[in-house]
Amino acid sequence: MIKTFRESLGLLATRRFGTFWFASLLSSIGTWAQQVAEPWLLLTLGASPFVIGLDSFAMNAPVWLLTLAGGALADRSDRRRVILLFQSIQMLCPTAIVILLIIGAVKPWMIIVLSVIVGITDALSMPSFQSIVPSIVEPDQISAGLALNSTQFNLSRILGPSLAGVLMSSVGAMACFVVSALSYVPFIGVALWILPRWTPPPPSAAARPRGQLFAGIGTILRDANLRGALLTVLATGILCGPLVTFTPVLVKAAFNGSASQFSLAVVSFGVGGLLGAGGLLSVPATVDRRPLSSGFAIALGVVLVLTAINPWFSALPVLLALAGAAMTVSNTAANSLLQIAAGARLLGRTVSLYMLALRGGISLGALLTGVAVSLLGVRHAILLNGALAIAVQSACAWSWLRAPLPAPGRPIEP
Repeated sequence: MIKTFRESLGLLATRRFGTFWFASLLSSIGTWAQQVAEPWLLLTLGASPFVIGLDSFAMNAPVWLLTLAGGALADRSDRRRVILLFQSIQMLCPTAIVILLIIGAVKPWMIIVLSVIVGITDALSMPSFQSIVPSIVEPDQISAGLALNSTQFNLSRILGPSLAGVLMSSVGAMACFVVSALSYVPFIGVALWILPRWTPPPPSAAARPRGQLFAGIGTILRDANLRGALLTVLATGILCGPLVTFTPVLVKAAFNGSASQFSLAVVSFGVGGLLGAGGLLSVPATVDRRPLSSGFAIALGVVLVLTAINPWFSALPVLLALAGAAMTVSNTAANSLLQIAAGARLLGRTVSLYMLALRGGISLGALLTGVAVSLLGVRHAILLNGALAIAVQSACAWSWLRAPLPAPGRPIEP
């Protein structure tokens, strides 16, 4: 295990993956600084819990309509150009919020409109982004590369909210949006410099001229292991993803907390995610990822129940750390299985289905949980989500783990 861990970390010393990893870290730090500041800004503008859920829905809902198109772009276009175009558009959104704050014209609906733009650009570019790792590492390093990428994401989940807490307490929320806008610059530079030019493979002879956007989707969904991974991620997104979205409401309504306490709560979630991703680096690539994904998905539901009934703020960071670890292990294990099993022609579409399950699930969950919070209160809404997560994930695991193990080295093809 120690040897596996060291070999995994060795990827950071490589030119392409190491540069990509550090640029992604800087970009993610800025994104998390904005995601901490945005719901708090909405609360200070008088927004209700439903509006906060609507903002999260607006940012994630476009994946339902556009992520399959993003997957087709990833499979048929130069991924560098796709990332460059949509990341450049996305960078303008926090810039617009800064301008609106400076002139004192910011309104909740404006933030939601900008969230829609971010969601559209994310839906179209994230399959290309998620497909980068398999293109810059060896096939037997994909699991380690994805785990390191998850480590980067969760490290930013610590550093970004920590930075946001300092900035909001000292300068104000506007500084978080400035950091977010600037953080796009290094990643765009890396996309131009370090990522390989990619030539799409020739279309399969069996490919049909019509419906090419959805070609191969049926092949992916008919595979019991890939379908099980996607259903597990979807259930996690719908039922457990809203925990992060409604953490500011939980901190403020249930514990009468401050912005710094909210920042601490989000940082704790990131610490747990970092530990979970780090633990995955020690798991050999030959280990079956299915029990890891389903087991930690069920554990995440248990943590939600405990969070809902917890009466002490001092215990909240610990519970959120456990939630972060469980969510990271479950989703990353499922993502590894999906990307390893996908063939070259289906990689982008497989990743797009993963993003559809994750981000689409989060968007739907945020909207439904926003309604539940308005009707039942934040504690009861989280309790309901946790109980449903335990039941649904247990049913998914029973079906998924009974399927035959995927054949090693035999990617699916359309």
